[in-house]
Amino acid sequence: MLRNRPPPPRSSQYITPAGERKLRQELDELWRVERPKVTQAVQEAAAMGDRSENAEYIYGKRRLREIDRRVRFLRKRLDGMVVVTTPPSRRDRVFFAAWVEISDDEALCRWHRIVGPDEFDDDPRYISMDSPMGKALLGKSLGQTFELRTPQRVRTLTIERIHYGETLEADSANA
Repeated sequence: MLRNRPPPPRSSQYITPAGERKLRQELDELWRVERPKVTQAVQEAAAMGDRSENAEYIYGKRRLREIDRRVRFLRKRLDGMVVVTTPPSRRDRVFFAAWVEISDDEALCRWHRIVGPDEFDDDPRYISMDSPMGKALLGKSLGQTFELRTPQRVRTLTIERIHYGETLEADSANA
């Protein structure tokens, strides 16, 4: 029986230089270190005899498939990526790779960085540009107030500060 599932929504192709480096390092680690190690282990397990009941062989083959799947994904993903290296000309609006300080209706201020979907889990302050909050922030101006609807409630948020740069340094955060 066929499973008729719609394809997953296409995620954004933008990435920061640090995010690209991280994905390339993962690809290199999998291809040059992990895969040869697992391949050697599978060869040694295959030499032991009966492969149908050899747990090391079965696990190794499964791990090789996982590595190959991830390598294919990373190569395809990296080929289509757009690495954003320069900040936008208008720094009073929120665009990709911006650090944004937002305050909510309870006067809590937080910094977030708008990043691509492949790197939002690198830092708890990072949010994907494809997430509801990321989509709500993109294009907004400094000082602008807007509403963000979440399953729990509607939050009123205000953009307090915008900073462009790889890191959020104390002196730039206070500027």
